[in-house]
Amino acid sequence: MRAASLLEGMTLVLLVGIAVPLKHLADFPVAVRIMGPVHGLAFTLYVWMLVQTLASGRWTRAEAVRMLAVAFIPFGAFANERLLARRQRALASSV
Repeated sequence: MRAASLLEGMTLVLLVGIAVPLKHLADFPVAVRIMGPVHGLAFTLYVWMLVQTLASGRWTRAEAVRMLAVAFIPFGAFANERLLARRQRALASSV
């Protein structure tokens, strides 16, 4: 889940921070045509991993909403990754 979050977050930042400005400021729409589908695939993977994670039943509704919401915020995935790492450590120590 952590890797999927980081991948989705990086592709979102690249899309919004580089590809879209290149399209509008430098008249270079190819950047969006390339990064758009890459981000779409990463987002789909992230949502699929989120559904799989939530199916385990050990996550609250608030955690699920937070993990979905950060997928729409540039750089949100990086904060999410820290929270997921903390959760992973807590689960590992309780086993």
